[in-house]
Amino acid sequence: MVEGYWCLVLHNHLPFVKHPEYEDFLEEDWFYEAITETYIPIISILEGLLNDNVDFRITMSLTPPLCNMMEDKLLQDRYYKKLSKLIELAEKEVWRLQGQEPFFSTAKMYEYKFKNVMQVYERYNRNLLNAYKNLLNTAKVEIITCNATHGFLPLMSSDRIRKAQIKTAVKDYEIKFGRKPKGIWLAECAYSYGIDKILKECGLQYFFVEAHGILYGEPRPKYGVFAPVYTPNGVAVFARDIETAHQVWSADVGYPGDPDYREFYRDVGYDLEYEYIKPYLHIDGIRRNIGIKYYRVTGRVGLDKKEPYVPQWALNKAAQHAGNFMFNREHQIRYLKNIFDREPIVVSMYDAELFGHWWFEGPDFINFLFRKIHYDQNIFKAILPTEYLDKYPKNQILQPTSSSWGDKGYFEVWLNGCNDWIYKHLHKCEELMCQAVDVYHQDVLSGDEFKKRVLNQLTRELFLAQSSDWAFIMTTQTMVEYAHRRTKEHISNFLRLFYQLKENRVDTNFLSWLEFKNSIFKDIDYTVFI
Repeated sequence: MVEGYWCLVLHNHLPFVKHPEYEDFLEEDWFYEAITETYIPIISILEGLLNDNVDFRITMSLTPPLCNMMEDKLLQDRYYKKLSKLIELAEKEVWRLQGQEPFFSTAKMYEYKFKNVMQVYERYNRNLLNAYKNLLNTAKVEIITCNATHGFLPLMSSDRIRKAQIKTAVKDYEIKFGRKPKGIWLAECAYSYGIDKILKECGLQYFFVEAHGILYGEPRPKYGVFAPVYTPNGVAVFARDIETAHQVWSADVGYPGDPDYREFYRDVGYDLEYEYIKPYLHIDGIRRNIGIKYYRVTGRVGLDKKEPYVPQWALNKAAQHAGNFMFNREHQIRYLKNIFDREPIVVSMYDAELFGHWWFEGPDFINFLFRKIHYDQNIFKAILPTEYLDKYPKNQILQPTSSSWGDKGYFEVWLNGCNDWIYKHLHKCEELMCQAVDVYHQDVLSGDEFKKRVLNQLTRELFLAQSSDWAFIMTTQTMVEYAHRRTKEHISNFLRLFYQLKENRVDTNFLSWLEFKNSIFKDIDYTVFI
């Protein structure tokens, strides 16, 4: 008998980025880096646990934009070329650094890791959805969905628009995984009154919110964030545990800031001689991160003062931190069990890209942690949300409060002076989308396949413009020009196509180009707005 449960939830998401009009497009690297550093390493870890009969449970959201990129042939082929170049560079680095420790060992580590990534990528025919389907079938992994294009639901103009995002996500999941999703990760954990009703209508059983979404709900939660609640519409809600969030996320006290871990910001793209590294840079030749890094965090010192990375030190530290995390959960769960009349659940929610991309040793941490939980303690077990709901089907009814994660926790990251201009345009496009469906749906029913194509592409352009990533980037001031460009581009495409349809003068070449370039949701159906 265990005293409680721990639920690990990883949110796998990237915005849909595909630019066939360019030979080499910088922002596509977000996807390629995530495959190399996060997605395949975690897939390999989970496969290793299965092969060794280690009991584990993990819940992962795979957002529709990410799933659509994973099965896109152009992006698959481009990633293969990128990875091949990375392996070539790693092999050259092993040769260059012979006899120079610890740099030689680090170079050998990269060569091994990149070649393992290639082996996994090829084994699944370059489509990682095949790997996730296999994991889903083990009953140890629960894959959930997300809003169609990670749209920020509370800031949309109507429930009709919100429901279209959710219906599209559910349908896309069914097509890709052959079953209905059980749960959903609401983009940015953004919840407002009435969203649960939409989720219920779409057949979803549960979702997640930030801690204060439940703690400030009505009435007060009997078990805090350590048990799910049901909304008035009967959908289960799990809230994020603050303690485990800080242990891993915090820049000051979190594990990733340990001096022995790999330093993210010092990269061979800047360190090595230009002519040597140039063939591995973006086609514009500007120095950027490539993904091979030889230095460790060291401490609060400048990049030029960073000390060499020692892979074994970092691996040892990941094992220690996994042990510490497990120790803390044992004490947390034992304490909660003593004051509750049921077994508590601690829900740890993270962006998946933290593990491997930002925190290089993150996948090793997950590996050590599940093995330690399996072999070294009997206080708690890992669990899936549906398993906990099966165990405790009766839960308190509570109305969650409007909330999100992110700075201050109430939408401000996605609605502020940096990005508020986008919403008047999005709301107008949402209004016109509904108008187009209401006016032209009867023509489609009468057999007008061309208008069906136009309505479907209008849906794609609207959804792509709604992606919460663009507003987020504007706030963080990272790739602002690209976020502005994508928002304006999709709004412009939508309006141009809408008025062409209204005036019965649709440019078929323009429509075909948009269908090729902005090809998310091959099976999209505009009737989600009906």
